[in-house]
Amino acid sequence: MEAKVAKAHLKQLRMTPRKVKIVLDLIRNKNVAEAAAILKTTNKLACESVEKLLKSAVANAETNHGMDVEKLYVAECFVTPGKLKGMKRVMPRARGSAFRIVKRTSHVTVVLKERD
Repeated sequence: MEAKVAKAHLKQLRMTPRKVKIVLDLIRNKNVAEAAAILKTTNKLACESVEKLLKSAVANAETNHGMDVEKLYVAECFVTPGKLKGMKRVMPRARGSAFRIVKRTSHVTVVLKERD
């Protein structure tokens, strides 16, 4: 029998994947309560968005799959780069040229499973 999993996705987060990955590494393979406590106390900008995503994944697990919230843990969490298309900026450089400033976005995914 296949184990139940609950997922939550956050698309087009206006933050670089590199910054989000630092926060996700802190909560990987932790219980949901412990992960929430870590996100509350860590002083990183990405924590707010990841905490909201974690709450969404817990709600999905409880309502859609009937999983026990006490047994849940963060089985997987990863970030992939999103589009660069929408937020292009230009920085003036020497002799009338211009360099592109890339405003990166992220797609974040959190997967929860139940401990045996």
